[in-house]
Amino acid sequence: MRIYTVAALLLGVIFFACNKSKLPPIPPDVITEKTPNDTDDPAIWINPNNPAESIVFGTDKETNGGIYAFDLEGRILPEKSITNLQRPNNVDIEYGFPLNDSTTVDILAFTERERQQIRVFAVPEMKPLDGGGFPVFEDATGAEHNLPMGIALYKSAKTGSIYAIVGRKTGPSQDYLYQYELKADSLGVAIQLVRKFGQFSGQKEIEAIAVDDALGYVYYADEGVCIRKYYAEPYKGNEEVSCFGGKYFLEDIEGIAIATYPNGSGYIIVSNQQLGEFNIFSRKDNTFIKAVNLSTRGTDGCEVVTTPLNATFKNGLFVAMNEEKDFYFFDLGKVIAK
Repeated sequence: MRIYTVAALLLGVIFFACNKSKLPPIPPDVITEKTPNDTDDPAIWINPNNPAESIVFGTDKETNGGIYAFDLEGRILPEKSITNLQRPNNVDIEYGFPLNDSTTVDILAFTERERQQIRVFAVPEMKPLDGGGFPVFEDATGAEHNLPMGIALYKSAKTGSIYAIVGRKTGPSQDYLYQYELKADSLGVAIQLVRKFGQFSGQKEIEAIAVDDALGYVYYADEGVCIRKYYAEPYKGNEEVSCFGGKYFLEDIEGIAIATYPNGSGYIIVSNQQLGEFNIFSRKDNTFIKAVNLSTRGTDGCEVVTTPLNATFKNGLFVAMNEEKDFYFFDLGKVIAK
């Protein structure tokens, strides 16, 4: 029996009282086991040898928090989970980080807010590569300006370099995000600050960050205003490309997921948190396409892959955080269906 079947019996009872959407609800294919504290943000690692054994990682955001690993049935994988963390916030995955001239590894990176650092692990071995953590925002001044929240990894199509783009609890009106290059040598892995960029309205906060590797754009949610878009390549400069979508959200603009297909087609899927919906925009020109109601409540983070994984997720996988300490898994075809 799938994990979601028991929880789904209660879904109809609680849904109408807790989700403000007037759109027809789309039920999840899987609801994960619950984490101890407060789920926040997911990331998906695709197993290149057997996609059916891919792993969904999700943050459990508290002082005694963790990064919990789930199989595609929603079961927690203790041997792949990282616990005893101090308020992990957002998490991301990147593929093919060069440890040396002959070895590459896939990596998982996340922010650890109360230690004012980011962590980097090899996946699926779950081996730390960071010597205990990399401090970030070391030159920041002001209360909470050095507390990392959002993170997205970017692999340059031009150079192959891998970067961590990191946001914080609050910050200045300019240069809100810091971009760090991850480098490895005979002494190990290190990070180097390569630029500061990004506007902030000051209205609420910035948490969700997502990067389109293939097209070279970084998107982040200035929660009360819009989805901001910049070039991900440092050499292309710090001028904002666009600020879009704000009028389609009830209040907070939250998690951002990018569904990529060939020739630049695909979707930008963004959580409309207080309404209980997700707004879908064109990846090509960022125009609004539609909204969907995925039955979740209070969604912060979300993530998507377009690779077929198994019989349940034959069109790809969309994962959304739900405020009941769990994550909802959907076949992507249900989310983007015309």
